Amino acid sequence: MDRKRLPPLRGDYTRGVTDFAGRIDALTIDDLRAAGSLKWTAYPGAIGAWVAEMDFGMAEPIFDAINAEVGALRTGYAPMDRRAELRAATAEHLLARQDWQVDRDNIHWLPDVLTGLVVTMTFWSEPGSKIIVPTPCYMPFMDMPRTFGHELVQLPMLGGQDSWEFDFDGLDRVFAAGARLLVLCNPHNPIGKVYTREELERICEIVDRHDGLVFSDEIHAPLVFPGAQHISYASLNDVTAHHTVTALAASKAYNLAGLKCAQLVLTNPGHNAFYSSQGHGIPFESTPVGMAATIAAWRSGQPWLDEVIDYLFANRQLVAERIAAIGGMHMIVPDATYLALIDCRGLGLEDPRAHFLDHGVALTDGIECGDAARGFVRLNFAMPRPVLAEALDRMENSLR
Repeated sequence: MDRKRLPPLRGDYTRGVTDFAGRIDALTIDDLRAAGSLKWTAYPGAIGAWVAEMDFGMAEPIFDAINAEVGALRTGYAPMDRRAELRAATAEHLLARQDWQVDRDNIHWLPDVLTGLVVTMTFWSEPGSKIIVPTPCYMPFMDMPRTFGHELVQLPMLGGQDSWEFDFDGLDRVFAAGARLLVLCNPHNPIGKVYTREELERICEIVDRHDGLVFSDEIHAPLVFPGAQHISYASLNDVTAHHTVTALAASKAYNLAGLKCAQLVLTNPGHNAFYSSQGHGIPFESTPVGMAATIAAWRSGQPWLDEVIDYLFANRQLVAERIAAIGGMHMIVPDATYLALIDCRGLGLEDPRAHFLDHGVALTDGIECGDAARGFVRLNFAMPRPVLAEALDRMENSLR
């Protein structure tokens, strides 16, 4: 990337700064609030550390791709060649980054990953059936099963001092009790767990024995820190490929959530044939701007993302050190994502989220992530390091 031609970063606040970390560090709370995203405007006066988006702008190739789309006035429906290119770019990305070879015809577009869960619950789950969600979980997973006429079954993760472990015996029990769909989030939001091959193989054995189905949310797959490796569940073997619906997107890793473009990977031939043959019966579209941005991300965004991960790695270390030094709080260091789930039960606070919001830091309430996270808060550390330090200062000072 040409360091002298970086795209704008939430305005012109860092004009003249040519290194990535320097440009991020130069951003202030006022700069971020002036940019006007939901993260920074929903709670006036508070540091936005709740919703999962980053404050790092975007990669130059993505910026150029978006400008080209808007300059050509392509704001209608995406043309056929762009749809084909999205499929090709996604297949190339999966092969290059995960060594997963997927037929382009098995890749479809969606507005977002959650739409993929809607598709799975609507077409491939029995009405009123039980849906298993390992908790703590991404907040919408707590509500969506009921919204679409299913029964939510929470499967608490086993939290230790330094790691979160999957409850395989519990999974076997709830499948035996009649559940048929497991919602697998890998990397796992909000705990940042990256499942090992051995763990995925054990899940596969249980799901296969009970003739179950897996919806695999892999939206955070590009955001894995050194020392961990993401493996797509469906890529393990023919068994997982047959019983998995995979959804992914560039939105979290590349700051594209508002452009509404995700990918659905259907490795079960029956699922793929059904989905491909429904025409207007499944009217889920992506925007042409979102498609162009995603293609640029998958094909040309990795150098920028490498810098983002380096920056996030240092931010993660700062959060871990500061939380460890505050009495009554504990966190298991995440292997991926830019989210930290912090255990505040030792503080004796009735409502940790409300307490910290009163002191100028907007966080996500753990109870939104399931019963297993009651008394926790989720902190988004994808922000300028000086701003992150200020958020941690506010949290610590509020406890004195």
